[in-house]
Amino acid sequence: MSCGTLYFRQFDDESARATRACEATHRKVTIMEPQFWHDRWAKNEIGFHKGEANPLLVTYFKELALAKGSRIFVPLCGKTLDISWLLSNGYRVAGAELSAIAIEQLFTELGTKPTITRNGGIDRYHAPDIDIFVGDIFDVTNTMLGPVDAMYDRAALVALPENMRSRYTAHVTTITNHAPQLLVCYEYDQRAAEGPPFSISHEEVRRHYAHRYQLRLLASEDVPGGLKGKCAATEHVWLLRKN
Repeated sequence: MSCGTLYFRQFDDESARATRACEATHRKVTIMEPQFWHDRWAKNEIGFHKGEANPLLVTYFKELALAKGSRIFVPLCGKTLDISWLLSNGYRVAGAELSAIAIEQLFTELGTKPTITRNGGIDRYHAPDIDIFVGDIFDVTNTMLGPVDAMYDRAALVALPENMRSRYTAHVTTITNHAPQLLVCYEYDQRAAEGPPFSISHEEVRRHYAHRYQLRLLASEDVPGGLKGKCAATEHVWLLRKN
């Protein structure tokens, strides 16, 4: 191999690495932007939406030991069937979601017509036993949300890039007044697959919440077929109670 060939091969390798780094950076920025999620809903690219209530919710919700009629906060809820499950089991729901398309579909599927009122940059969709706040979750205040008895986070923490998660966990802790929480998250080799959903280690859960809550790992279950069919993954279920 000539020196010239070696030079150009090294140049090409460096160029390819730079391109990949640029693409990765662009992807992180894109995921952080609201338009990323608006586009997913507008194009119906919602592979993250499941056609049934999450089995981990059904199995472990009882660990919160809540009375019927308790109000549950579901952040970044989309049109999840977990909401229907909570309502049908006698609980009230408060949700937060960026996409109005998702929430319009949610109420259509619930067979309920909501009343819509605006408060700042947030639209509140209200019907009996359910309130959904549509807009940027960081614009939802504790006064706006009102009292909640617990929080169920299956799709929020795992949807956010690492540099947003500390802000998110501090915010939801504040607006829920440290309400107990059922947290479901994935753990896998982040190098093997891109998020969302992102990988959340035990150490990261403790970093966000251990100074505010008593943490109890309820279960760890392998994801059948792996994450998006790309790599082995585990779902962890955590119970968080105020210190």
